[in-house]
Amino acid sequence: MLSWTPFPFIGAYVYDTGCVAQHWKRLHAGDAEPMPGDDAVLQAWAHFHNGFFQSAFESGLDLGPAGVTVANKACCVYANYLEPSEKSRLDLFLETAERARMQATIEPLNPAAWYWQAYALGRYSQGISVAKALAEGLGQRIRAALEETLRLQPLHADAHVALGAFHAEVIDKVGPLIGRMTYGARKDVGLAMYRKALVLNPDSAMARLEYARGLVMLEGNPDSPEATRLYEQAAAIEPMDAKERLDRDLAQAELGD
Repeated sequence: MLSWTPFPFIGAYVYDTGCVAQHWKRLHAGDAEPMPGDDAVLQAWAHFHNGFFQSAFESGLDLGPAGVTVANKACCVYANYLEPSEKSRLDLFLETAERARMQATIEPLNPAAWYWQAYALGRYSQGISVAKALAEGLGQRIRAALEETLRLQPLHADAHVALGAFHAEVIDKVGPLIGRMTYGARKDVGLAMYRKALVLNPDSAMARLEYARGLVMLEGNPDSPEATRLYEQAAAIEPMDAKERLDRDLAQAELGD
């Protein structure tokens, strides 16, 4: 396996298993992931929070079923933020989606299995173009997986964000009428999903960033004052770990643009 591009701020976050356990609720406010009782799984999560995404991925896979979720999250975060090759990014998303699909067949009551399947397919869809992905039927798979995530875990803030993005992306690409009739996409539902995510995870830069992007798509106004306010808030949040640092820095970059 080729070495992944390293997180550029290695050393900024130094979590051990004890620190991860102590701060678990805050670190996982977005995914509502239950804290594992196995120290080896906690160590894989420590690698993730410190920005050692490849180590988190590989150690997660080595742990078998107990480590699949941390492996999937590490792979998706790495692919989304740090992988320079577009082909490699898309391959990583497809591999994660398949791994999560298999996880869901074995653990159908595990919300993470459904969420990471949806997330990976969603990012893959953006890479090949949302319109093409919709034509291939990926939109329905993504929506169904996100709705199953929320059925199993209503407190999953990141799934609310992703479902809000689904409604926004579909409406942006095919229009409100076709979006509603064909895919069930509605502006009011999308906005409600973003708002719910912020209630569940008020410290999330990612939720604000995605909400801002969604507002621009749904309102058609790149200078939306509300979107700008959300970008500013996201850019000012103090990150707790490597993934949040990537979210915050991306918000700052998009605000600067």
